[in-house]
Amino acid sequence: MSAQYAKDQPSGFSNHVSNVAIVGAGGTVGKYMTEALLKTGKHKVTALTREGSPNKLPEGIVVKKVNYDNTSSLIEALKGQDVFIITMNVLAPVDSEKKLIEAAAEAGVPWILPNEWSTDPTQVQLGADTYLGDGRQQTRELVVSLGKSAYLSMISSFWYEFSLAGSENCFGFDFPKKKVTFYDDGKTAINTSTFLQCGRAVAALLSLKVLPEDENDKSPTISQFRNGPVYLSSFNISQKDMFESVLRVTGTTEQDWTVRYQDSHERYKEGQERMNGGDRAGFAQLLYARVFYPTDEANYERRGLLHNEILGLPKEDLDEATKRGVEMVGQPPYNP
Repeated sequence: MSAQYAKDQPSGFSNHVSNVAIVGAGGTVGKYMTEALLKTGKHKVTALTREGSPNKLPEGIVVKKVNYDNTSSLIEALKGQDVFIITMNVLAPVDSEKKLIEAAAEAGVPWILPNEWSTDPTQVQLGADTYLGDGRQQTRELVVSLGKSAYLSMISSFWYEFSLAGSENCFGFDFPKKKVTFYDDGKTAINTSTFLQCGRAVAALLSLKVLPEDENDKSPTISQFRNGPVYLSSFNISQKDMFESVLRVTGTTEQDWTVRYQDSHERYKEGQERMNGGDRAGFAQLLYARVFYPTDEANYERRGLLHNEILGLPKEDLDEATKRGVEMVGQPPYNP
C-alpha cells in the first residue's frame, strides 16, 4: 500500500480516533485499558456486555447490552466506532472472536485490537508449542480478508501480577506454601507486562495520529502499526529476579522458602500429559514452561522490537508491581 497522508484525505477526515468499543471492559485486563482510555479525555469508550454480566464497569463508560449470538445486535452496537478492542479468556469458545470480528467488519470499524496480549508472533515454533499461534494467526488473516478493518496486535507477553499470583503453574510461585519452582536454572529472562502498562500502552497507541500529516511528518502514527505487532513490556526479567523482589516485598529470606529446580522441557511434557488427561491446569503449566525455554523466543526486547519509547511508556518499579501481585494471591481469578 502506498503511503497515505492526512493532507490528502477528504473533507471531514479526522486524524485521531475517538470512539472506542471494548469487549471485556470490566475484565482482568480490560478494566485497565478502559480506565486509561477514559483518563486521556480524548476517547468515548463503549462497553459491549451481555445482559446480566456481573462485571462492574468504570464510571464514564457507555454500556451497550448485546446478544453475542445475534449478529445484527453486534453490528448495531459497533456502528460508528473507530476502534474495537477484544479481551477474552484464552479458553473462550473458538468462534467467539470470529463472530465479533465479522460484526465489526460489517459495521465498518476501521481498527481492531484482537485478543492477543501474548508472545511474539514471529516466533512460529513457540506459537505452535503453546497451542496459541495458529488460532491467532487465523484471526489476523480473518481481519485482513474481510477487507474492512486493519488489526493492531498488542504483544505484552505474560501479565506480571496475574502470573506471579496465579499458581505454581505460572511463574513458579506457591505463596501459601512458600515454595518456588525454577525452570532450568531460573535465569532465563523474558518480557512481561503489568496490567497498568497494558492499559497505558493501549491509551497511548490510540492517542497517536492515524496518519502522518505529510511526507515530512516523522512523528509516530497508528498507521505505522497497521496489520502488525505493537510490542510493550514492563520488565525483562528472570524468575530469580522475581524471587529477589518477592523476598524484599514479603520481608522473607531464601531460607524461608522451599526452592526446587525442574528442566523446562520436562515440565512442558508434564503439562501436556496433564492437559491431555483433562486437567485444564496442565495448559498453564505447559504454556509457562515453554516460554521459559532458554532460547530467548520470549525475549523480544533482546531482539530490539520494543515500542515502549515510541508510546511514551514509563519505566516501572519492580517491587511495586510485585507487591500488587502478592496482594492478589488467593483472590479470584488468582486462585486456580
